Amino acid sequence: MGAALRRIQLGSALSAFGLGFTVPYLYVYVAQVRDLGAGTAGVVLAVFAMAALAVLPFTGRAIDRRGPLPVLVVASGLASVGAAALGFASSVPAAVLAAAVLGAGTAVMQPALATMLVWCSSTATRTRAFAMQFFLQNLGLGLGGLVGGQLVDVDRPASFTMLFLIEAAMFVVLGVTVTTVRMPRPASLGEVRPSDASAAKGGGLRALLSHRAMVQLCVLGFVLFFACYGQFESGLAAYGTEAAGIEPSTLGLALAANTAVIVVAQFVVLRLVERRRRTRVIAAVGLIWAFAWIVAGYAGLGHGSQTMATAAFISTYALFGLGEAMLSPTVAPLVADLAPESMVGQYNSAFALCKQLALAVGPAVGGPMGASLHGPYIVTFVLFSLGITALALRLGRRLTPVQDQPSLAAVPSRVVAVSLPESPESLGGRGGGDVIGNPPAPASAPAPAGH
Repeated sequence: MGAALRRIQLGSALSAFGLGFTVPYLYVYVAQVRDLGAGTAGVVLAVFAMAALAVLPFTGRAIDRRGPLPVLVVASGLASVGAAALGFASSVPAAVLAAAVLGAGTAVMQPALATMLVWCSSTATRTRAFAMQFFLQNLGLGLGGLVGGQLVDVDRPASFTMLFLIEAAMFVVLGVTVTTVRMPRPASLGEVRPSDASAAKGGGLRALLSHRAMVQLCVLGFVLFFACYGQFESGLAAYGTEAAGIEPSTLGLALAANTAVIVVAQFVVLRLVERRRRTRVIAAVGLIWAFAWIVAGYAGLGHGSQTMATAAFISTYALFGLGEAMLSPTVAPLVADLAPESMVGQYNSAFALCKQLALAVGPAVGGPMGASLHGPYIVTFVLFSLGITALALRLGRRLTPVQDQPSLAAVPSRVVAVSLPESPESLGGRGGGDVIGNPPAPASAPAPAGH
C-alpha cells in the first residue's frame, strides 16, 4: 500500500472512530439527555438521513469537476461543525439543524473517499484497498462505540457533549490528514478519451442511466442494503425483542458479534474471493443472508428455549457479518471499474444515493413488520435475499470477464472487452454496450502516485 493510500485509510478509520462515539447514543441523547422527547429524536434521525438524500445528487458532479480532495475537506469541515453543534443543542430547532449539517457532511465524505481510493489504486490493487477501508471503518466504529459507552452518563449532559466534540475533532483530523495526500491526476481531468467524450455529450445522469450494467448494480445495491443494513436497528431489532423475547442488552451483543465476524473474517474471505467472479460472490451472499433470515425465523417462531432463541438471534447478526465481509471487496470496486474516468465521482455518488434510499426505506417498511407481522417479515426478507442472488447472476451477464474477475487482468491477452455506457443512439440496438479491441489502461486506473 502506497503512502497516499495509507493516509486515506488512516483518515477514514479515524472518522469512523469518531462516528462510533455518537451514533449508538444519538436517540438517547436527544430524547432523554436533552429531554426533547422521543418524537424529536425520531425527527432528528430522519433529518440526518434526509440531508444525505438532499446532497448526494449534487456530490458526484462536484467531485468530478473539482476533484475528491477539496470536496472531502469541505465535507469533513461541515461534519465537524454539525457534530460540535449537536453536542451543545438544547432546543428542537438547534438539534434538527445540527443533525442536517452533520448528515450532509458525512454523506458527502463517503463517495469522496471512495473516489480517492479509486484514484490512488489500480484495478489489481483496488479490491484490497476497499476491503481494507471496510475493515478499518468497522473496527473504528466498534472501538468508538466501546470507548464512548464507557464515557457517557445519562445524568451528565456534559459527558455527551464531550463525545460529540471528540467526533468533531476526528472529522478535523480526517480533513487535515487527506490534505497531505498528493493525489495523482487521472486523464479525466486533463486529456479526454473517447469514452469520456461520449459520456459528457449525453450528460452525466443520462450517460449513467444509459449504462445498463451500472443501473442493474444500483438496483442490486438497493436490495442489498434494504435487506441487511436497513433492518439492523429497526425491523430486526423489533422482531428480536417482540417475537424472540430478546433482552435489549442482547442487541448490543448481536451487533458486537457482527463486527467481530467482519474484523476476524475480512482478510480470510478476501483471499478466497479475490480470484473468483464478483457476481458469483455476491450471489453467494444472497444465499448466506437467506439462511440468516431462516435462523432469525427459528429464533422468533421456533418455540425453542430462550437460550436457543438468543443464540440463534446472535448467529443471525454473525451471518450477516460474513456476508458483509464478502461484499466489501466486490461491490464498491465494481462501481469504480464500471465508471468512465470523467464520471467516477458521479458513479460513486449514485451508488451511495441508492444505499441511502435503502437505509431510509428499510426501517419504514421493516420496523412495523418486525414488531407485529413476524412470519410475513421473515418470509419477505428471505425472498429479498434470494432476489440478491438472482440479480447478481443477471448482472454477471452484463459485465466483461475482467470487470467480473479482475484477477484475469494479470493474464496476458491480445483482446480485451470493455463495458462502456451505451450512447443514446445505441439504446435501440442489442444492449451490451461492449467494445472489443485493444484499449488503453482501464477506465479508472490513475496515473502513478506522487509518493
